Parts: sequence; structure tokens; C-alpha cells
Amino acid sequence: MTEQRASTSRGGRAFRAAVDVGGTFTDVVALDTTSGALIVDKVETTPSEPSRGVLESLAKSGAPMDDIGYFVHGTTLALNALLTRNGARVAIVTTKGFRDVFELGRTDREPMYDLTYRKPESLVPRSRVFEAPERLAWDGSVLEPVDIDAVRAVAERISAAEVQAVAVCLLHSYSNPEHEVAVGQVLREELPGVDITLSHELLRVYREYERTSTSVLDAYVKPVVRHYLDMLGDELVERGFTGHFLMMRSGGGAMTVDAAKERPVNLVLSGPAGGVVGAAAFAELVGAPNLITLDMGGTSLDAAIIIGGQPTVTTAATFQGLPVSLPTLDINTIGAGGGSIGWVDAGDHLQVGPQSAGADPGPASYGRGGTEPTVTDAALAAGYLGSDTALGGELTLDRELAAGSMTPIAEKMGISGDDVAAGMLRIATTKVVGAVREITVERGHSPADFAILSFGGAGGIIAADTARELGVPRVIVPPGPGAFSAMGMLMADVAHDLARTRITDLAAVDAEGLEADYRELESLAEAALESDGFAETDRALARTADIRYQGQEHTVAIPLPAGVIDEALAAELREAFGVAHETQYGHRTEDPVEIVTIRVRGSGLVPRPQLPRMAPGDATPVARTRRGVWRGGDLGRVDYAVYERDALTLGSRLDGPAVIEERTATTVIHAGDSLSVGEHGELDIIIGERL
Repeated sequence: MTEQRASTSRGGRAFRAAVDVGGTFTDVVALDTTSGALIVDKVETTPSEPSRGVLESLAKSGAPMDDIGYFVHGTTLALNALLTRNGARVAIVTTKGFRDVFELGRTDREPMYDLTYRKPESLVPRSRVFEAPERLAWDGSVLEPVDIDAVRAVAERISAAEVQAVAVCLLHSYSNPEHEVAVGQVLREELPGVDITLSHELLRVYREYERTSTSVLDAYVKPVVRHYLDMLGDELVERGFTGHFLMMRSGGGAMTVDAAKERPVNLVLSGPAGGVVGAAAFAELVGAPNLITLDMGGTSLDAAIIIGGQPTVTTAATFQGLPVSLPTLDINTIGAGGGSIGWVDAGDHLQVGPQSAGADPGPASYGRGGTEPTVTDAALAAGYLGSDTALGGELTLDRELAAGSMTPIAEKMGISGDDVAAGMLRIATTKVVGAVREITVERGHSPADFAILSFGGAGGIIAADTARELGVPRVIVPPGPGAFSAMGMLMADVAHDLARTRITDLAAVDAEGLEADYRELESLAEAALESDGFAETDRALARTADIRYQGQEHTVAIPLPAGVIDEALAAELREAFGVAHETQYGHRTEDPVEIVTIRVRGSGLVPRPQLPRMAPGDATPVARTRRGVWRGGDLGRVDYAVYERDALTLGSRLDGPAVIEERTATTVIHAGDSLSVGEHGELDIIIGERL
């Protein structure tokens, strides 16, 4: 189906808004579709009551609640429930004889060479894993029918265990969901008020452990997410909101809030996904199809790559060692953000993170009781940040508190506080470089073939140093970088991902059977989009196939055009697979090739915001002030010019060393770097030689 994007906002209202809740700040972007005006702002996150931060940010944007046609929301709620083990009390129902699938996993260990590693405590202890007498063969044929009376007895035992959610994953239910449907019906009858997750409703692909894990994670976060979305939805309605409420998905699209309540595991990487989607759209605008995204906020850094204008997607994501076999944007997250805490290890070496000061009490420079030094404090003490520009227009940093927080480490290590600050920034940069190498060099990509798109409140502080270290020639900083993930959410289409495991030899493919399977998935996707309210002209369908060499464990996703796979198309697929396999794994062979899983993504096309174009202005901007920036070593403190980003116009050019400040972020460039302003307000930085 040809993509045809609607030109006007569904609902006829003037505003579209997006809110991204991060660990430290909650970011908001509001677009006035009538005037084209874009409002970018942030408020502090309220960890104990996240919905309050969402409502405060919407109020701060100035968009009238009854005039918002679309509201897209990204949240770390599901991820935080996993990280803090604060989810639901879950039980598992599985096929008799397979009680230990979830506990055993793949019996591997990650990280492999860490002798101190201890496997995290299971989300579901063995005492809450129950067996249902039934059995299907690999092809879905019935070997043993479901014993309904036995399932009712299982429901009684689950009730006695006082669980809040149940994950049902029966053997081979991906091939035939009949037994899971029957078990689910009994459990819903016998366990009113308990959330039930059926594995085939999430994904119909093989591998029992991965399917079980995905189902358990969904059940684990479901009551938490459902409660939050119910409460937020009610509060939005009370304030006059009657538009479309969407949630950002880990896989790069959006989903309706009702779908999010039913399948919340799709929200685990909800926030970071917005930035990657925005980066893919921005890549086309600025003519940079290959991008490395650096999204550095208060708690973490998220790195991803855009190749040919498209983000990379994986179905092998893991969270705390637990696999999630749903399509997920391939994002590498590390504990390196503005709130990451500096500390000294047992060997008297300076370390940074992964512990974070978060929003409460926050960095020492916030003046709210925090005493441990953070990356934000280091940047302020070193001069990268100034105390005369308020974050989000409201929060003014205290340089004396920042410098004072360095003192305990400085005294312990016998160095100056300035060197502690410079060392923390250097360590944070090194961690970011390592995260980028994992998704580029270690996967066959040269960083020199990419530009860095830097965003997040802290991204611009380390972007130039990171690029220089990796040999990346160009850094781009979009407008409103501190809230760019929220901006990206406004560019996300509603998406439904469907899949079926169908192992078939590509050289002897049953073309008609495979086409029938694809059409079935497409029909389901069309029905889901129609239910979401999308007209036929506002829908698009895309096919992919997971392909591998026979006998391999891993697969590579290859896009497919619509139509029957004839001999010529099969040859094209084999060649495309060979090229992709060589890029990803470093080799290709002449072994037989087989399709493992077929996939369809159905997209409901949402009108994308048009970023305003800048008017030409003074090509030689005037610095607002100057300040010393501690670079350490022989350089000591170097004089940097400080510019206001709002004073820069199309065609403005300046050379480093310089600092560019704005409400939501700060960008730092060094001697040898040069900066120009593009037509959409982006800062286009050419990286000079290593200092």
C-alpha cells in the first residue's frame, strides 16, 4: 500500500502535544498546527507522582487542554518497575512438564567473564509456577486436550497465592492458540480482578523461554501501568482533554492508550524510542541519512544508529537479562547522565555512575540537599555550564555547591577539585564512546561514516569530545535538544506489529502458502488500524522476514516488497540477506537459506509536524560573555566565548572554543571545531583535530 500521509490533524484541534517523563526532568513539546509555532519546555520530574509532572508540563506549554487533538506520552514507568522490582505479584501457567522453562532460561551467563556476577532473583519464584494438563505438537495439532477441571483447580491455587497478574505460556501456542484461549477463559472466570496475559496475544513466534519471558514481563508491569494510565486519563479528561491519547512504543511507533493497558511490555523503552524516531525524521531534513544518536539526560545515556534514514530494530532485546522478543528499537542504554554520581572505588580510582542523584535530591548544585558530585556538578565546576542560565528557565545552579561537592574526592585522591571535575567528564565521555562502539564498530560499521545527532539536556556537553574520540567528523544539535525525545513522539505513527514463525526453505518456498500467511497478518493489521480510527487512506503496511542460514541460531530481518515470492524475488532476498549477514557478522556462505519468521507492521499515518525554517541573519554573532573552562593537563583553564542560541540565526558561524546556552540544554565546542546554523535551526558542528 502506498503511504499517503494526512495533511491535517485528525480531530480538527489546533494543538498536538507530547510529554516525555525522564528520571530528572519531564519534557514537553506543543505544536500549534495553525501558526506552526513550536513550544519546548520542561519541568522537574515528580517520581512519587509522575502524572503530576505530566499535567504540570502540559500546563506550562500553554496549549489549552480542550484544543489538543493529539497527546503522545513516553514514560519510564514500566522500565522503572523492572529496575526497582516494584511490579506485580505474578504467577505462570504453563504446559505440564515444562514448569522450569522460565527458571532455567538459556543457562548462559551475562556478562560472561564477571566472576562476581550473580543472577538476579527471579520475577516469579517456582512456587508460583503452575502446570496445566494439555499438549500440542510443533505444528499445532492436539496431542492432549485441555483438562478444564484441572485448570479450575489451578485457578484455586493461584487465588490462594494472592497474585495480581498471571502469564499463560503453553507449549507451541504460537502455532495454535486454541489451548491458551481456553485456559485464559477459565482464569478470567475464576480470578476476577486479576490481569491475564496470554503469550499468543503478544507474539506468535517460537522459542518457549523467550515467549514466556516476554509474557512474564508484560504481566509484571501490567497492573502498575494500567493504574497509572487510568489515573492520568481521568485527570486529563477532568481538565477538558477529549483528543487522541497515544503512548510511545519501544518498537518506534505509537499505540493507543487502551492497547498500552493490554500490552504494556511494549512501553519498556517508551521514552528513548521517541528520540530515535525523531532522529530518523530529522535525518531526512538535514541531509544526514546515517546518524549516531546520543540522548543524554539526567539518569542515563541512550545511543542508537540510523542507517539510510531508518532506525535499526531488534527482536532480541533484553532487560536485566530477561529477553523481550517483540520488535524494539536497538538502543544501547548506559548509566551515564547529568545526575550520575562520581565516587572512588576500592582501588582509589575515580568512577562515574551508574548510580544517579535523580530528581530528588538531584545534583549538589540544585541546592536541595544533595552532596555527592554528579556530572552536572562537574560540568558546572569546570565551566561547561554557567550559573547565570536557569535550566528550563527556572532552576538556577549553584557553582559553589558544585565545586564543594568535588572536595571530598579531591582530598582523598590528592588532586584539585578542578581535576576531579575534568576527570568525571572524561570518564563519562569514555563510557559514551564505549556505548557507541558497541553499536557501530562491533557490528561492522565505521563511526567515520556517521554524524552524531546530540540531544537530551546533557548531550551537548560531551558530544564534541565523543565525536573527536571516535573519529566522527560532524555533530548536529537539533532545535530544542533537551526535549527532542518528546519532539520525536510527535513524528511517530500508530503501529501494530504482527508475526508468525513459519520455517521454510527459501529455495523451495511454498509461495502461495507464504503469501496467504502474509495476507492473514495484513488483514489483522488492517482491522486493528480500523479499530484505532484510521481511514484506509491513512494506513500503510510493510513486510519483513527473519532469515538465516540453515542450522544457525540467529536471524537477520530483511524487508520484503508486497507480492508473491517467485524465483526472481527469492534470489533477491538471498542476496540481500547475504549482504546484511556479512555487514552484521563479518561473513557470508553458500549454505542453504531459510525464512524463520514472517512479520507485518501496520502503521496508522499521523500528520507530522513541520519544523519552522529560520530567517537569515547576522553571520557573525556576538558573544554574550566569556568564561574559563577547565580542560586539565597543560591547557588548564581556557577562555571560552558564551553565546545564546536564541541569538543565532540562519547562516550564523562561529569557531570554538565556545559554549552555546539555551533553556533546555548547553552545547560545548572546542578549539578547532567550527559551527554553523542550518535552515531548521540545527547547530551543524564540524569537528577539528584532536587537541
